[in-house]
Amino acid sequence: MTARLKYDWLVTDLDGTLVGRDLQIPPRNAEAIDRYRAAGGVVTIATGRNEHSARRYHEQLGLDTPLILYNGARITNLASSNRLLDLTLGDAWDVLCTQSLPLLPATVGAVAFQDLDAYIVKSAPALTDYAARDQIELKTSAPPGVPTKLMLIAESPGDLVDLIADSITGVRLVRSEKTYLEVLPAHADKGSALATLAASLEIPLARVAAIGDNPNDLELIQTAGLGAAVADGHPDVKRAADVIVSPCSQGAVADLIDHYLL
Repeated sequence: MTARLKYDWLVTDLDGTLVGRDLQIPPRNAEAIDRYRAAGGVVTIATGRNEHSARRYHEQLGLDTPLILYNGARITNLASSNRLLDLTLGDAWDVLCTQSLPLLPATVGAVAFQDLDAYIVKSAPALTDYAARDQIELKTSAPPGVPTKLMLIAESPGDLVDLIADSITGVRLVRSEKTYLEVLPAHADKGSALATLAASLEIPLARVAAIGDNPNDLELIQTAGLGAAVADGHPDVKRAADVIVSPCSQGAVADLIDHYLL
């Protein structure tokens, strides 16, 4: 790597960090990433999305790096489809279906992600906007295997009750948006996935910078050598970060690159 770089790798969250509420990458972010890569930097994405939903941004930036998906439950090389990490909900899935889902309010929908597909396991009006935002097709059949994660989508933040936490163990619950609650494999988080990826590529974590905005990014920014939070991110993330950069809409990733990486 060139000596100009303070950090050789940049790992960025998507929604609310690299990507704005309009689902677009601000031009300032894309231009800064091009400059960082031209200087020898390597960029990858860590997101709660799956391969289909994250691919468009990976391709738009011209990246060839492995993706951290499903909030750290999976690491995939899109070019080869090889998975360095592939966790599932395991035995907890049966308990979720029989005990937890029936307790949820009518306003909360549930989507199970298995392999490359998303399956409606509890219908609710909020799922329409969710599918449009993430540009995914929701299947109405039951998942054929044990899912990687269960996503609960509510109409309002107050609809996400804590009943599910009382009826299930052996999983991890994270908020990725105000109206999203994700049920993940117990050991799945973006920070652990980053450590796994870095070890496989022999990258010192001290040479990695990471940026995020929501509680599902906490472990990511704490694991990286430099952890950044966007200015309009969750208070917990900003407290845990080493640096706070501009709001997402103003080019948070570009701000990180220009002031701390190059």
